[in-house]
Amino acid sequence: MPLNIETKIEEGVAIFELSGALTLGPTLVSLRNAAKDVLADSEVTGIILRVGGVTNADSAGLGELTIVYATASKRGCPIRLVDVNPNLKKMLVVTHLNAVLMPAEDMAHAKREVKAQARP
Repeated sequence: MPLNIETKIEEGVAIFELSGALTLGPTLVSLRNAAKDVLADSEVTGIILRVGGVTNADSAGLGELTIVYATASKRGCPIRLVDVNPNLKKMLVVTHLNAVLMPAEDMAHAKREVKAQARP
């Protein structure tokens, strides 16, 4: 199943609902492009990636998440992950990416955390 991304903005926070495979393939770059498009909006102060619908991930998928993180960080825009499944969580821990792609307890916590870290 290819990667599907639905995007909405709530109170200045961009929420990406990801579903499908976060793996090497033609649709993977759509995540990077969606993030660039959202970050072009100066009103966006944070990004939440809801990854509960991600069926599987590989190193290319982790690479795309890292690119999104780096792009957002350059703009001072914090990122949180929500609904991280055990397999993705394990990959983040093993690669130490959990230090920058931090999972939040739930959507409410994620919103509070990105708003608290956002640059004024």
